[in-house]
Amino acid sequence: MKVVLISTYEMGRQPFGLASPAAWLRESGADVTCVDVSRQPLPDAAVRDAGLIAFYVPMHTATRLAIALLPAVREMNPRACVCFYGLYAPMNESYLRRVGVDFILGGEFEESLAAIVKALVSRNGASFSSGAKAPNQLMPSFLSELKLRPPKNPTPEVPPSISLARQKFRIPDRSGLAPLASYARLLMPDGESRTVGYTEASRGCRHLCRHCPIVPVYNGVFRIIDRDVVLEDIRRQVAAGAQHITFGDPDFFNGIGHAIPLVEALHREFPRLTYDVTIKVEHLLKHQDGLPILRDTGCLFVTSAVESVDDAVLEKLAKNHTRADFLRVIELFREIGLTLAPTFVAFTPWTTLEAYRDLLETIRRADLIENVPPIQFAIRLLIPAGSRLLELSDIREIVEPFDEEKLVYPWRHANPRVDALCERLQQVVHSGEKMKLPRARIFDHIEEAAYEAAGRAHTDLERYHTMPILASRATIPYLNEPWYC
Repeated sequence: MKVVLISTYEMGRQPFGLASPAAWLRESGADVTCVDVSRQPLPDAAVRDAGLIAFYVPMHTATRLAIALLPAVREMNPRACVCFYGLYAPMNESYLRRVGVDFILGGEFEESLAAIVKALVSRNGASFSSGAKAPNQLMPSFLSELKLRPPKNPTPEVPPSISLARQKFRIPDRSGLAPLASYARLLMPDGESRTVGYTEASRGCRHLCRHCPIVPVYNGVFRIIDRDVVLEDIRRQVAAGAQHITFGDPDFFNGIGHAIPLVEALHREFPRLTYDVTIKVEHLLKHQDGLPILRDTGCLFVTSAVESVDDAVLEKLAKNHTRADFLRVIELFREIGLTLAPTFVAFTPWTTLEAYRDLLETIRRADLIENVPPIQFAIRLLIPAGSRLLELSDIREIVEPFDEEKLVYPWRHANPRVDALCERLQQVVHSGEKMKLPRARIFDHIEEAAYEAAGRAHTDLERYHTMPILASRATIPYLNEPWYC
């Protein structure tokens, strides 16, 4: 059977979410084509011949892009079954069903994808190559069964929409994907640019942050990927030219007993290879003894979803850390010699103009301007289907009906000047990055806009209005593709 796996966007990373299921499907005998349309053209012939076309949707942007691409794919091959898999698939199940998606998979999706292919081949007795009858012509009862939520005890032929099964992972098969050199690169302070690989050592998360899209799917569960599988995946990427690895785990220290031995083994085998990880503030403090090990095994920076420096907002988001915790983490990283890369949800229904300026002042006082991608100062809270934010009465009072086109519950801030500032800052960041301005210069413009929005003068404006415009250059290690959700 011919299968096409499609990724539309994954933050400038070669998609693990294609390579991992490709290994499972090829092992079962399927003819698999992987395509990342952010880097590759859609292969017309492969799409036309496919019996199953599966879109990987790990985030909001990826899902909207996949839905936009769906009509063109359907026109090219109206006979194929269509699957959406990844975090945002079950969260948007009702809408995806209405636009004609046959299979919805979330959580641990590889085994379920393989089960779908096996069931389709078994029921049809054909490979669905070019000229074969369409699956939905031959098996209407089977497909109508699969369009409904499965029973409590699903059979292998009817995989659950969300599976949290413990899988025996295969080594990802990256055949056919765009080369690593075409993806985001690591920029170093000395001007060096490194080729970046990407892998995952675990999925899901132990925590229940209200705004996080992982929670509606995993609900506090996390699953590890066998160390041998992760190491072999990295070996193959190093052979393909990777000089740095991004670990995409939602929280690398969810299973610190798995993470630390993994990076120690990695460093023994590849002592010059560097990497980066994502760890929440709570775990950076709880497992601070592990931070020197990260440093000594090649970790260049740690991304942490700080989200806010306002304790009231942090409580609303159920982040389980405080402003003081964040400031302590900054001190720890400086003592240890690690680079911290904080991320933020700068605009929420509880953000005030004063609180926003406090965020900027906190970043400046902590000397973290270079550590934060400018887009992080313009991120607005998304409220997707299934979000735990809807548990809050003050959120339920302000959200508008679900917008299926945008896949969010729209909301407006009580102070229109806050929304206007967010829109302006998105333009400021876009313009600054297009001009390749240094992060510090873009930050200056962000500060100027924030003070103007509050009707106040910034005492330091003259300082940077008279500075020459310099080309952007890394002062700390960072990836050159901005982060979006």
